[in-house]
Amino acid sequence: MTLALKDIRHSLFRFVLTCFGLGLLMTVVLAMIGIYNGLVSDALAAVKSPRADLWIVEANTQGPFAEASALPASTRDAVARLPGIAEAGAITYQTIEARHGAQTLRLYVIGYERGHPGGPPTLVDGRGLGRSHYELVADRKSGLTVGDTIRLGRNRFSVVGLTENAMNSGGDPAVFMTLSDAMALQSELDPAAERVRAARGAAAPDTSTVAAVIARIEPDADVTRVAATIRQWKHLGALTQAQQEELLLASVVDRARRQIGLFLGILLSVSAVVIALIIYTMTMEKLKQIATLKLIGAPDRTILGLIVQQALILGASGWAIGLSLILLVKDNFPRRVVLEPTNALVLFGIIIFVCILASGLGIRAALKVDPATALGG
Repeated sequence: MTLALKDIRHSLFRFVLTCFGLGLLMTVVLAMIGIYNGLVSDALAAVKSPRADLWIVEANTQGPFAEASALPASTRDAVARLPGIAEAGAITYQTIEARHGAQTLRLYVIGYERGHPGGPPTLVDGRGLGRSHYELVADRKSGLTVGDTIRLGRNRFSVVGLTENAMNSGGDPAVFMTLSDAMALQSELDPAAERVRAARGAAAPDTSTVAAVIARIEPDADVTRVAATIRQWKHLGALTQAQQEELLLASVVDRARRQIGLFLGILLSVSAVVIALIIYTMTMEKLKQIATLKLIGAPDRTILGLIVQQALILGASGWAIGLSLILLVKDNFPRRVVLEPTNALVLFGIIIFVCILASGLGIRAALKVDPATALGG
């Protein structure tokens, strides 16, 4: 180790610059891993948020995330009376854009019934909905704060609470409001459009439908048996929580997930080649010094240790720089970057493996060098 450190100290600036370059490359790799995890996590956030066991949707649809689904709001009462159902709640989803100050916010509106499943999973600030109208709980990523007001549709809503990690598969932050407000928001027309509709004598939009009914079952109930019972009603479909998550990953975000996964594979391959090339080049540039070591009688294990130790120091330094940089900037990405400790550890293992493998190429060249090269000028 001493010989390796002395050699690094001899060309310290160059070595640090190489480590920093490798660190930037590792930052990109870790960012892609985090983006991939974030995409999957965002896609499942809306499904996991209600902590439901069953999703009751319109028959022959894969709603409410993969396909549109519309059910009478009264379906909740019918589902709640079934044996095995502990509690049920109607829920709606829609995406809207709204002005807030100088910004245009794209929000994922979730309407739920107070006292029933479907509300925000946690509150990190403020309180939950306390009134039947014109209050909302927003995800922190929306930029809204407790006490803000925002116009949605024809009404202004007050932000009374904040939650975290609630969004749709596109990364749009969620806002939670009462089911009645959400149903009015999705059916109310602009005043001018409403006048035109009334003048034409057209029927008013239906405001009594919801996207799905979610249900939690009793501890001793069989979720698949309850789902089968619900499917016997020809106008309803039922998906378990696991089926809903699988469906979402297999359809809604499948292409994006595969594309990022493929790009990540290519990036890892390129990184491995770059690391191998750096270590091999470092070794080849030291052939004269290695020949000198051989000339003065240094054993092969000393030369082997020099190359392997420098390669490991380079790889570990690049990994540490990359991890530090991504932890510093990950919250500034437009979408969530989710890095698990296992991701960083697996990448560290890959880097160490590549460094040892690349060292083998350098060692092979170093052991072949003729000691007389040191006298060659």
